[in-house]
Amino acid sequence: MISRRTAELCVAILTLVFGVVIAFGSREFGVGWSKSGPQPGTFPYFIGWIIAAASLGNIALALRKSGSTSRHSIPFVTADQLRRLFGFAWPIVALVSVSLWLGLYVGTALYMFGTLVFQNKYHWAKATVIALALPVFIYLLIERTFQVGMLKGPLEAALGI
Repeated sequence: MISRRTAELCVAILTLVFGVVIAFGSREFGVGWSKSGPQPGTFPYFIGWIIAAASLGNIALALRKSGSTSRHSIPFVTADQLRRLFGFAWPIVALVSVSLWLGLYVGTALYMFGTLVFQNKYHWAKATVIALALPVFIYLLIERTFQVGMLKGPLEAALGI
């Protein structure tokens, strides 16, 4: 098992690298002031260094407490917690995958049906009504009312939506 201290150090190192990459990458767009105001890279440059500094602080805190037998020696995640996390995450990954292939409306209907039936133990008939009504509502609200196009798949193309 991975200890909490190890996980904290890994995340802090990743955010440190992220902050430094953002800071150095933003220099490509210019950092500082021009005649018209701040250059495009100024804000990301400073945010990158703030993220890096906060990450160094987190690394120092994790290393400072390394000798104690506090919460840093307990496991980062237990098997039960990991099982619950995957039970939450896999339907979202499936939603994104299906939406890219079949469109957002079909993906939303399948996601709602799956989560209502398998996770929330709804009766399949009630879950079907909700799973079909939600994409219709989203279509009417987003595409018709706000006139914003959403990701469509072959079913929407066949229906002329």
